[in-house]
Amino acid sequence: MLSTQKKPNDILYNLDYFFELSPDVMCIAGYDGYFRKVNPALITTLGYTEEELFAKPIYHFIHEDDRSITSKKRQSLLEENELTQFENRYIHKNGSVVWFHWSSIALKKEDIIYAVAKDITLKKNIEIERNLLLKQLSESNKDLKHFNYSSSHDLRSPLSNLITLHQLIDESKIKDPDTLEYVKLLRISTENLNDVITSYLDGWIKKDRLNLKTKSIDFEKTLNTTQDSIKQLIEKNNVTIQYDFKSAPSVVFNLNFLKSIFLNLITNSIKYARPDLASVINIHSFKSENNIKLVFQDNGSGIDLKSAGDKVFKLHQRFHDYEDSKGIGLYLVHNHITSLGGNIEIESKLNEGTRFTLTFKS
Repeated sequence: MLSTQKKPNDILYNLDYFFELSPDVMCIAGYDGYFRKVNPALITTLGYTEEELFAKPIYHFIHEDDRSITSKKRQSLLEENELTQFENRYIHKNGSVVWFHWSSIALKKEDIIYAVAKDITLKKNIEIERNLLLKQLSESNKDLKHFNYSSSHDLRSPLSNLITLHQLIDESKIKDPDTLEYVKLLRISTENLNDVITSYLDGWIKKDRLNLKTKSIDFEKTLNTTQDSIKQLIEKNNVTIQYDFKSAPSVVFNLNFLKSIFLNLITNSIKYARPDLASVINIHSFKSENNIKLVFQDNGSGIDLKSAGDKVFKLHQRFHDYEDSKGIGLYLVHNHITSLGGNIEIESKLNEGTRFTLTFKS
């Protein structure tokens, strides 16, 4: 008796499900430079309707600064039939920038291109912000090195005086007027040394702070800007963000630093959310004596602070087994707030969430 069971290769699968349901961007384009078919992920990511995407050449949706390199890569694709690891920027319908990471295959016989892309906008924004911070840190390190060299040179004279005066002191004649005079001179030299150190430190700190422009910043506007930049990430993870800035609606701070603080703390909460619980982030501000305090609290997976110790805000420290965790976000937040005289505190327990309290120096 012959078996009627079909072999896997004999079964016709409906591959449209991959195209329609994929969270990654998929599209088919013609050699004429127009979209032929797009999946819902591309429509959602760029904000255009299917009709709008088909109506104009693809280059129309590409960031103006990336059109030239995209054209060259497209020509290379047509010649070599395959293109991978290519990144470029598109413009969302609302005017925001969307970064894509592409893999494409060209079929000459059909004059069409199959392409798949990942939305890497959040990753790129963090990289750009991180590079700006590292540049600032590099400049600060140069100033610190200059301070060390200068202070070392200028401290030689008072230090030599201290050494000489100490050698002149005869402890057996401590009541001798001359010896008492030497002690007095030793004290004066010590004070001079302290004045030199203080002078250099004050000058360096003032110079460092002058490089950072500060102004009055509205918390709610900053939060809205941050939410707009990661809107799809928030919606995809079904995150609820609650806030109350009535008690302290604004703060004098550096705008880029404050944006980075909101971005890193919110994305951290999303990344480390509990899989069994809807993610909720509460943000509020209030006045405490002469300072402004800003609190971020989530109901995520939390951190074991006994194990983490004082490493929470240090570079490349990881407290969860997440593949894309780099241990940079909290390091940046700590540097942003402390560089302008503030501080940050953390309260956290495993599976009970985390609370960050930032104090801005008035």
